[in-house]
Amino acid sequence: MQKKIYLFVSILILVLSSCSKNGEKDNPNDTNIEVQTIIHDGITREYIVYVPESYDGTSNVPLVLNFHGFGGNANEYMAYADMRTIADIENFIVVYPQGSLLDGFSHWNAALLGADNKSNADDLGFISLLINELSTTYRIDSERIYACGYSNGAMFSYALACYRSDLIAAVGSVSGCMLDTSATCTPTHPVPMINIHGTQDNVIPYNGSQDYLSVETALNYWMDFNNTTETPIVNSVNHNNLVIEHQVYNGGNNDVSVEHYKITGGDHVWFDIDYQGANTGDLLWDFFSLYDIHGLR
Repeated sequence: MQKKIYLFVSILILVLSSCSKNGEKDNPNDTNIEVQTIIHDGITREYIVYVPESYDGTSNVPLVLNFHGFGGNANEYMAYADMRTIADIENFIVVYPQGSLLDGFSHWNAALLGADNKSNADDLGFISLLINELSTTYRIDSERIYACGYSNGAMFSYALACYRSDLIAAVGSVSGCMLDTSATCTPTHPVPMINIHGTQDNVIPYNGSQDYLSVETALNYWMDFNNTTETPIVNSVNHNNLVIEHQVYNGGNNDVSVEHYKITGGDHVWFDIDYQGANTGDLLWDFFSLYDIHGLR
């Protein structure tokens, strides 16, 4: 299992190249960014908080946690996996946590602690503590906390759905995969899931590999767990010579759904796409906003 968790130097290169490809996006509200720290397991952990202009502390707002990939830097990741504009429009707080180091590279430990786990980082505990800290500092709607990420960060989002679903209302994966589909994955409620993945991903292959489970495996797991329909509603569009096929598996328990954006020809990136006027961050939020921890709002 362990080699499924950690992406090596090739992913770091792809992370940096995707940042260059998508470009850093100027945001007029950079003054609303706060780099903060918290101590967990004796280690100082960093995270970046973006508070929307409309937040005034008078009412509870949703929280989105967005996790970088292996070798990633939260500040650089925020620049290309940018959800600040949609946070301003929709009035939610978005947080970009920083992973701890493993052999000199930042990472997220997306597995339960155990003898076969090379990382001893208690990231599940870190995020639980972080959510508590954020809820103390800001007025967070505890029923509308969402987790998403890219690559290793997507793996960790799945881990939160498996092991800390009491905190998480819905999850999103971009160019990532699920590591645990065994009985140790124990969600306590139906979990809406959105998955965005390219068919030409040469790091985490769309159809899986010896090291990684396929996109279909993750979809089937959450379709089965949530008791959704098995036949999707499908719509396709073309953008920059890529075919984007949107699959919706709905009708699940608590009216939750599983959604997948299949990017034919897409590589291992946080996608710079336009699907009916929505970019990757918009698609994630549009999906998340439908649900709270009890299901369809």
